[in-house]
Amino acid sequence: MKLAYWMYAGPAHIGTLRVASSFKNVHAIMHAPLGDDYMNVMRSMLERERDFTAATASIVDRHVLARGSQKRVVDNILRKDHEERPDLIILTPTCTSSILQEDLQNFVERASIISNSSVIFADVDHYQVNEIQAADRTLEQVVRYYLDRSHTQEALDQFVTGVPSVNIIGIFTLGFHNQHDCRELRRLLRDLNIGINQIIPEGGAVEDLKELPKAWLNLIPYREVGLMTAMYLNKEYAMPYISTTPMGAVDIAECIRQIHKKIDILASGSSNKRRVDCEPFIDAQTRFVSQAAWFSRSIDCQNLTGKNTVVFGDATHAASITKILAREMGIHVSCAGTFCKHDAEWFKEQIQGFCDKILITDDHAEVGDMIASVEPSAIFGTQMERHIGKRLDIPCGVISAPVHIQNFTLGYRPFLGYEGTNQIADLVYNSFALGMEDHLIDIFGGHDTKEIMDKSLSTNKGLIWNPDSRLELSKIPRFVREKVEKKTETFARQKGIRTITVGVMYAAKEAFGT
Repeated sequence: MKLAYWMYAGPAHIGTLRVASSFKNVHAIMHAPLGDDYMNVMRSMLERERDFTAATASIVDRHVLARGSQKRVVDNILRKDHEERPDLIILTPTCTSSILQEDLQNFVERASIISNSSVIFADVDHYQVNEIQAADRTLEQVVRYYLDRSHTQEALDQFVTGVPSVNIIGIFTLGFHNQHDCRELRRLLRDLNIGINQIIPEGGAVEDLKELPKAWLNLIPYREVGLMTAMYLNKEYAMPYISTTPMGAVDIAECIRQIHKKIDILASGSSNKRRVDCEPFIDAQTRFVSQAAWFSRSIDCQNLTGKNTVVFGDATHAASITKILAREMGIHVSCAGTFCKHDAEWFKEQIQGFCDKILITDDHAEVGDMIASVEPSAIFGTQMERHIGKRLDIPCGVISAPVHIQNFTLGYRPFLGYEGTNQIADLVYNSFALGMEDHLIDIFGGHDTKEIMDKSLSTNKGLIWNPDSRLELSKIPRFVREKVEKKTETFARQKGIRTITVGVMYAAKEAFGT
């Protein structure tokens, strides 16, 4: 285990709780000490939910440590069964219950004998997986449980719908702009005359999961959650799936083509023969609904040519934004990275050739050092990169979770679909300090103060400013002082100089032409 004051992905039980609270009439119970139930407050605040989060903490305290947990956990399961009448109760372990080596599976089996609700144990290894991986595994486990049960009861109807339909898998609570993306996907599929069989887990009912095989195929908008479920359905029920994220004009078109190709193949073997040319739809949407293609050719976007950026986030969003910046907007990406280390190979494959450097890490300090060394014109990352950008005075557009409440917007801001291309173009353009803005900052000093501010993270390690150079730096007008300081330090590092003198300052000025 590694202790840190910032984590890009939380502990495994948070992922399980997110999946459970996304379904309707499902209750989650976690065996944990007091304080681990912050998920309830977090979801109510960020998602602005009017109802209480269906999650209960079975508290580990001194009495449990002395007597064991079985009675308390079983009693809590039966109490929630009586009070809430849920369709399903999920018992999730935590690091604490794992340390205590509690046999929670046995507790579930005991409670299942008496409970009217279905009860399952979230089978995730809290020492091996994080929040994202646990959410993916829990969703697959719930789907498998209900389909296996329906198959045993001979209640499984595998006849597909009369018209082409899809399941959207992976939309769930606390996801980055997931609710807006879901609305955009609904509209996109409706325009393509493709029905929606089910959307899970958000707003789905576990008793309806037996209807999943009726869809013609599965659409997985985000790799982080839903891919395991799609692979299971493909293996057991021969259901094809599309995992191309429809983000950015190029990948939206590719996703639509893949959907139509799968449907045409399936339709050729049935009475519902259909062959629809999707190219006119793609062309019309790209030219008239999405403004991003036009914007990328405009003088405003061309002003971004030559500016360099850094992208960091989950694998899905970081890869998509990198390709949009480089391929669709002509913006240079100096470094692209992700904290999803378990999906590193896919990420590298997707962005190969679209950036100079690839960074795979979940260490925020390493990301901060990389950004400080690159000195990009803009950052596109998580809330952590936004904080780093503030310290370095570099603008940041937030493109991935984890995020603060300001990124759970009340307005409609999808990242997927053709409307999403407009939102992303706005985000990218507004994240740069451009033209007149730079000029005004130089004139009025922006938000600088009179003091010499050291906003670097760890890039000035080993560098020493002697008293004369510090005095010389203080004479420089404050609105350019920080820029001079950074460029001088960059020059010193490049030349292997450890002590910065007035002579070094003038040499740096001559080298950079400032």
